Amino acid sequence: MDCIFCNIAAGKIPSDILYQDEKVVAFRDVNPQAPVHLLVIPRKHIGQLSELTEKDTPLIGHMIEVANQLAKREGIAESGYRLVINSGKEGGQLVPHLHLHVLGKRQLSGRLG
Repeated sequence: MDCIFCNIAAGKIPSDILYQDEKVVAFRDVNPQAPVHLLVIPRKHIGQLSELTEKDTPLIGHMIEVANQLAKREGIAESGYRLVINSGKEGGQLVPHLHLHVLGKRQLSGRLG
């Protein structure tokens, strides 16, 4: 499979890795949309949200836990940050590998609630 995120997780493509364990890898986005823009990806290739199964529920929780840890480390936990998962082409997903965006360190527009 020629998936850029799988290759980053495997260490085949250099990236600014901030965290990694047996389940996930987190790194800085190369095209940041905010002063802090991190990605948390599962090592397991999952194309998009609709491909998740009940067995993946702990993985999603772990991705959010890692995102929260990184937000603290990056100094955005107190001021606020946004977690985003785009799913599918019409949902704005550019890389067909599930990933969680962590965005912060500026006022983010487009409030949803």
